[in-house]
Amino acid sequence: MYPQNKTEQVMGELEGSNLNKIESSQPQSLDYVLENESDTDENTITITINHEPNQQQLISPLHDLNAGFERIATEKRLALIKAWEESEKTKVENRAYQRQSAVGLWEESTKASVETQLKKFEENLERMKVEYVLKMKNEIAEIHQYAEEKRAIVEAQKMEEFLELEETAAKFRSSRGVARKKFFACFSC
Repeated sequence: MYPQNKTEQVMGELEGSNLNKIESSQPQSLDYVLENESDTDENTITITINHEPNQQQLISPLHDLNAGFERIATEKRLALIKAWEESEKTKVENRAYQRQSAVGLWEESTKASVETQLKKFEENLERMKVEYVLKMKNEIAEIHQYAEEKRAIVEAQKMEEFLELEETAAKFRSSRGVARKKFFACFSC
């Protein structure tokens, strides 16, 4: 069914190691032989693939090379993924550090603001206390002054009453008798 030797050509440009066109009738491959044809373009490569379906498949050096390339590509991909992961972890740590720093700065500024308000309140309270103490002392002084004035008035009234008493007593001494009280002042009795 399968021919013993089948030749397939793969034409492509070697720029950037990309093959533009691949022609293949069977996905199975056993032996690969790379030939560079010098009589045609330098960019043309001929690959000869030998298919032997009846024989046990043998691993060729090119297959080992492809497996090595695949392993290297896988390792490279894993290394890139690991590097990306480490980079993202570093970014997350940096963002977390920035946020923690921002929280710390907010805490410090808020504490300072509250402490400033507390000091201002304490100063206002102290000022109000001083004003209230002065007000109370002034009120006490006014009360004392008012009391002194009342005492002076009471003392003056007492002295006036003493003078009236002494005048009345002097009048009685001079008349040598007790003054009669008139019950009915409008009638002479």
